[in-house]
Amino acid sequence: MKPRHVILLALATLLALAGAPARATLEHKYARGEYAIIRDGLSPDGKKSLAAHGEGASGDDNFHVWLMAEPAHRRIAALDDIGSDNNLDTGADAYHASWSKDSREVAVAFRTSRHEVQLNLYSIEGRRTHLAAGPSLFKEVTGRDVGHDDVRQSIPAIRWSGPRRFALREYRVFMTTDPGFVRSLGAYGEVTDKLGDGRMLVKFKAEADCVLMLHHGARVVDLRVGKFADPESW
Repeated sequence: MKPRHVILLALATLLALAGAPARATLEHKYARGEYAIIRDGLSPDGKKSLAAHGEGASGDDNFHVWLMAEPAHRRIAALDDIGSDNNLDTGADAYHASWSKDSREVAVAFRTSRHEVQLNLYSIEGRRTHLAAGPSLFKEVTGRDVGHDDVRQSIPAIRWSGPRRFALREYRVFMTTDPGFVRSLGAYGEVTDKLGDGRMLVKFKAEADCVLMLHHGARVVDLRVGKFADPESW
């Protein structure tokens, strides 16, 4: 079994959901007072956990992931930027936590669309959680955010390497007709398929060593071309 402070986003679950028919969402109808611990949600020190709760038949009303006190399983605070307005799934197993060894930082991964995963970073100080602005390796490479680009897949992965230090992988697939877009990616991009109408499928792979700055987001220390396999084999 992999240690708790390592996460590759439980991709078997995510990719299985992405290929499922119908709504392809993992839903859960929560009972009153039910706060279900998300995947790997218990902190290494056993004093905290992350748990999901929502209302309504599909659990998507007033949905949040909460920081809980353990072993009492008492609610402390809702995590910022995870809610009914930006999630695809409501089942606890669709949310994946990666705790640092000292239980003071945690990353949470969840799907915002069928093929896109969001990764949020949090610092925890007592009863307070602080959402940190995570780095975008795409922006580090291109100098801009992903905007109106046709994103077909987006999957990050994180591994904590020490207090406030982590390694980040970023895997994206784009559809484009613009050769300039491909050139802007440099060695980080690879055209994997050319369609007859001029469209191209382009993979973006990058990885970096990063440090989480208290109240100031995360900083990239060392950026490099991603040499990892595609997420299906993670």
